[in-house]
Amino acid sequence: MENPDLPAPPEKVYCVNHPQRETLLRCNRCEQPICIQCAVLTPTGYRCKNCVRSQQKSFETAQWIDYPMAIIISGLIAFGGSIVASLPVIGFLALFIGPLVGMLISEAVRRVVGKRRSKLLFQLATAAAVVGCLPMLLPSLLALLMGGFSLAILWQGLYTFLVASTVYYRLSGIRVR
Repeated sequence: MENPDLPAPPEKVYCVNHPQRETLLRCNRCEQPICIQCAVLTPTGYRCKNCVRSQQKSFETAQWIDYPMAIIISGLIAFGGSIVASLPVIGFLALFIGPLVGMLISEAVRRVVGKRRSKLLFQLATAAAVVGCLPMLLPSLLALLMGGFSLAILWQGLYTFLVASTVYYRLSGIRVR
């Protein structure tokens, strides 16, 4: 016979996304049960990925003019930096110039678009940075295809990679996978 003074055992709750996983964790916004794999830690507690995504979408505030401005600024600065990085006296220093140019691009884009942001905005800025580096990278690639190799292609390729990765990560912010 059950003792009426003891509390009843808690009801088994299963994750919304993984019905086979038992959990005690709930999203602090929608109260859906979630497992630890589905939980995203935010400053206010755990939330499900759907709530985090919907909250992030409300923060996409970029206007139409922000996209061409980010593309133009990113491409021009990357091109100017690639001219400097392709100078024969620079060589190894391209490894240091790349991240600096990437930071310059991301700060210039942020300054032009203000506090407005969008996922597409940072992706376009990154793509424009790569396109801006191509005019100095393509002659080295063509020389490589013709059978010639020089360190210029190595430094220019690393410069392009470092610029693009710096722009991408500095403008992207927090993402939910």
